[in-house]
Amino acid sequence: MKKSGSTSEPKQPARRGRGRPRAFDREAALAEATRLFWQNGYEATSIADLTEAMGIGSPSLYAAFGSKDALYAEALRFYVEKYEALVWDGFNAATTARAAVEAYLAASAATFSGAFGDFPRGCMVTLSSIGSEGHEDLCALVRSGRCVGFDRVKARLNQAVAEGELPASLDVHALARFVQTVQSGMSILARDGASRSDLEAVAQLAMLGWDARTGPTPAATAAKRAPARRRQAGYAKGAPPSGG
Repeated sequence: MKKSGSTSEPKQPARRGRGRPRAFDREAALAEATRLFWQNGYEATSIADLTEAMGIGSPSLYAAFGSKDALYAEALRFYVEKYEALVWDGFNAATTARAAVEAYLAASAATFSGAFGDFPRGCMVTLSSIGSEGHEDLCALVRSGRCVGFDRVKARLNQAVAEGELPASLDVHALARFVQTVQSGMSILARDGASRSDLEAVAQLAMLGWDARTGPTPAATAAKRAPARRRQAGYAKGAPPSGG
C-alpha cells in the first residue's frame, strides 16, 4: 500500500530555459565564418551555410552577431587582424620604397597561392563582391578596405620622394595605382589557380616597370659610377686605364 504523504514519483531532470542559446566559442565560430565568406563570397554564402560551418543555430548566430551583414563586417576585420601581416611585414621592414614594394608583391604571390597555410586563395578584401542595394554600409566598408593598400603604398612613395630616393617629378599617385592594380590582379589569378611561380613572375615584371618609371636606384647609380671614379684615380697616379 502507498503510504500517506508519499512522494514516490521520480523527479524530472531540470530543463534548459526556452530560447537560451547554447554556449559556443565565438572566435572559433567567427574564424569558420570568415573562411566560408572568403571562399564563397558574401552573396553565395547563406545563413544555413554559416550555421553549419560555425556549428551553431541561426538564433545563436543572430544573438551573437546581429545580422549577416554585421557578421561579414566582423569577418573582414578578423581577416585583416589574422592574415594582414603575411603580406605587409616585409613592406614595413624594408629600408627603401623599391624594396618595400618588391617585398609586398613577393609576399602577395606566396600568400595568395597558399604557400603559408591551408586557407582560401586570393585576398578576401579584394575578392569581396556585394550587391549595393540594401548593403550600402557594407559596400562602403569593403571599398575602404581596398583603399588601405593603395594608401600605404602611396605614403611610402611620398616618403621616398621626400628623402630623395625617388625623383620629385614622379607621379606618385599613378605608381601607387599601378602597384595596387598588379596586386589585385594577382589575387584574382590566384583564385583561378595560378601558381606561386606564375605570380612571382608577374611581380618581377612589375618591378621592371617600376625601374623603367623611377630610374635606377641610388645604389645602382653608385655602382655604375664606381669604375669611372677608379679610372680617374688611376689617371691621377699615372696608371694606364684598364680595358673594357
